[in-house]
Amino acid sequence: MTKPSTLAIILLMADLTERQAKILKAIIEEYIEMAEPAGSGTLDKKYSLGVSPATIRSEMAKLTQMGYLRQPHTSAGRVPTSTGFKFYISQLMDEKKLSVTEEVSAREAVWDYRFEFDHLMREITRALASRTRALAVAATNEGDTYSAGSAYILDMPEFFDIDVTRNVLSLLDEGRRLQLIFEKAFGEDPIHILLGDELEQEYLEPCGLVFTHFTAGPTKKGALGVIGPSRLNYSQVIPQVRYFGELIEEITKNW
Repeated sequence: MTKPSTLAIILLMADLTERQAKILKAIIEEYIEMAEPAGSGTLDKKYSLGVSPATIRSEMAKLTQMGYLRQPHTSAGRVPTSTGFKFYISQLMDEKKLSVTEEVSAREAVWDYRFEFDHLMREITRALASRTRALAVAATNEGDTYSAGSAYILDMPEFFDIDVTRNVLSLLDEGRRLQLIFEKAFGEDPIHILLGDELEQEYLEPCGLVFTHFTAGPTKKGALGVIGPSRLNYSQVIPQVRYFGELIEEITKNW
């Protein structure tokens, strides 16, 4: 008897069929790219799903009932929920590994500041923002905060809402609020992801945060991450955050 694949077991535990998982993956990747609800017609034209638009619509309705998708208004399109995003990130996403060239370039961008922590963190956040095209933030256990790339979020439709933008930018001026958010997640996985209501901050429901904790030298601890819309390009953002977090620890390990 053939043993089921690991993915098949995961899908069974999540009550998803492989077809539903394929459709969910397509919807999320379309939403990440276009920032608009994905409809069956678009999915049928752009993705090789192997089923009719009617079948796609039927499966979208089931995924909505199961809590992986939601229908933001009366259109036929769907967008992923936090549950859908989390499942996509953990089980369906194809993470884009950094090339050796990208790692060398990242290291060179901050190497000249390796002996001075404050300068190092300013360059780390600047480099992370440039590579993710999002807002990079960091905070330490000594109360220092760093940020770069706030202009990037102004081009994203989620931040056309002034209340959302105001509250994100206020985090940069209120370091304790940012630290409290970073303190919400711990565990064996070095990468933490908070979406929408998990941030527990007013007006930040459309937002997402990817971050990692780090240790710098014998006493400093902190967190480094990226804030953006919940539809962050996780396949690119996650490896960048992970690498820069590891880079901080590597550069400061002999301090």
